[in-house]
Amino acid sequence: MAEELDYQAVFDAADPWAGIPERYNLGVALTAGNVPRLGDRVALFWENTDGDRAQYTYAQLDRLTNQLAGSLVELGVRRGDRVFLRLPNVPAFYISALAVAKLGGVFIPSSTMFRAKEIVYRVNDSGAAAVITTTGLVDEVRTAASSCPDLEHVITLAYGGAPTPSDLLDFDRLIEDGPADFEPADTANDDIAFIAYTSGTTGDPKGVVHMHRYPLAYEGLITWWHDYRPDDVVACPPEVGWMLPVASTFLYAMRHGLSIVLYHETSGGFQPGNWFDLIERYRITNFVGTPTIYRMMLKAQHEAADRDLSAWRHGVSAGEPLPPDTYVQFFETFGKTILDGIGMSECMVYCHNFVSLVIRMGSCGRPSPGVDIRVMDESMNEVQPGETGVLCVRRDTHPGMMKQYWNKPEQDAEVFRGPWYYSGDVVEVDEYGYYWFKGRADDVIKASGYRISPFEVESCLMTHPAVLEAAVVSSPDELRGSVVKAFVVLRDGHVPSDALADELQNHVKSEAAPYKYPRRVEFTDALPKTASGKIKRALLRQQEMGQNTPPA
Repeated sequence: MAEELDYQAVFDAADPWAGIPERYNLGVALTAGNVPRLGDRVALFWENTDGDRAQYTYAQLDRLTNQLAGSLVELGVRRGDRVFLRLPNVPAFYISALAVAKLGGVFIPSSTMFRAKEIVYRVNDSGAAAVITTTGLVDEVRTAASSCPDLEHVITLAYGGAPTPSDLLDFDRLIEDGPADFEPADTANDDIAFIAYTSGTTGDPKGVVHMHRYPLAYEGLITWWHDYRPDDVVACPPEVGWMLPVASTFLYAMRHGLSIVLYHETSGGFQPGNWFDLIERYRITNFVGTPTIYRMMLKAQHEAADRDLSAWRHGVSAGEPLPPDTYVQFFETFGKTILDGIGMSECMVYCHNFVSLVIRMGSCGRPSPGVDIRVMDESMNEVQPGETGVLCVRRDTHPGMMKQYWNKPEQDAEVFRGPWYYSGDVVEVDEYGYYWFKGRADDVIKASGYRISPFEVESCLMTHPAVLEAAVVSSPDELRGSVVKAFVVLRDGHVPSDALADELQNHVKSEAAPYKYPRRVEFTDALPKTASGKIKRALLRQQEMGQNTPPA
């Protein structure tokens, strides 16, 4: 076993600002910047469920992004203009984002599951000048375009057998006609590079503004959580329109010249068997997933029986906390240690478990090197170890912190409190300096005088062999004001019943605490989730308020 990491020495020695130049353009750095040393290395391996495959070297990406950037400029896209990307997991996403960054524009990743209403909101809120999409996804853009007065261009990639409509700009033609030489914008490291819209489970989605220095801002995370090494091949299954893959297997990976496997599941949804094939075929070393993805892989473990997964060295989990039982089962089944981390669009993963450091199962780890974190109450007073509070991140010492919310100064004022970013994540620090996620500030349940973390109850429920997933919310109660309610998805082979509900309640009483047990249990086939895979507890709470409101 490797010698245990001296965490404090690593943390004290970290300087997140080291190596960040005043002038920096991520589009140039991640392409041309890699060409002298890694020009012939494959940057992107791509395939889809239909059997289509392609690969691109760093030199090829540099040329293609130059040509697209040149054509965009000829169309009138200027420095600072926003370009909305409605693209699935196809190379065009990488090419588009890098080209827009090269010309000094701002790219906006988005989910392909959004319909016209969501597109209209994001295009209008950002004032996007152009949309880049595919022939299979363009209809919703057409519907939205009539309500988007600032939208000037719709650029369409012919994909899936459908040609580009004659009245729209053709993505491939723009590249073909673009100049081979392109003079990129001379951007500062704090110029805006991209806007990532939050899921919007409560209120309107907010545009999280990030800067060109983003790929340079998370070296501690890349080293001690991702464990990226020079010859690694990395992959992240979720749609690349979301922050986890945008950061992990785009900006961080290309910053270090790694090879990335990008896969488009055209049939929809994560298919574990396909990913076992990909891990074997491309010798994937580092895998980035969500707890749901890891649970699905466990459920389909029989499909991995004849696959060579020996290249797979390391895995990380984010999006939702990784339950201890999933961690243990994955190690026992596949021999892989999955490191959990906690973060958000505004500040990616700022607290995580570390390579070569003791893992306290269920904990989200310790602060990333160089990231100043404090746990505070609503009045911004630091709480004592063992007490719950809201996790706050020092803004001026973290170069990866968002610049602002796009055009939302009121929301900026809510989260920017002096030098601190008030995350809204409720956590507790134990005696060893490990952080434990308790829920969101608006998720904490107050029942019978107790403050109850929904995540603690969910984690306990998921240690029961019958439970696949669980979500816990507050439910109105005439006698107690509110009680804990659990929505439970069962594993195959288990059937909902009153007896099983009683068993789950007693399980929480015995394994957690009697006051935390769910007085109401509802079995369901699936939990509502955002497009990025996070459970919509807010939706479940609203549902409960509507169904169980006490009489006046």
